[in-house]
Amino acid sequence: MAKQFTLGKSERLKSKKQTDQLFSEGKKFSLVPFRIFYTTNTLENARNQFGVGVSNKIFKKATDRNRIKRLVREAWRLQQHLLQSKLIIFFIYTSKELPEYKEVYDKVGATISKLNKVLLTNK
Repeated sequence: MAKQFTLGKSERLKSKKQTDQLFSEGKKFSLVPFRIFYTTNTLENARNQFGVGVSNKIFKKATDRNRIKRLVREAWRLQQHLLQSKLIIFFIYTSKELPEYKEVYDKVGATISKLNKVLLTNK
């Protein structure tokens, strides 16, 4: 049976406490068009937890913000299995233009590669 690529409720970053901790104590880097915040997930039986945000100052229409978030979530869902450790990760979309799916997919893949390198060197 083929591996299921899911992004279920337990894999979404919903806790305000975790989000605040991520922004205050987590590490960050930029990979245009994203700013990525991440920290290791120390909970027992931890899974990757993922969140995405888009500025309403740049994208006034909710439909545009929602489309960007949908594209990022889909790219993450298909590639998260490549990540070698359990993280809490948050993507913030920083560009002023609506992206194409291919661009988002490539950048999410590049982000995962960079995270794997960074986490491998820190061990």
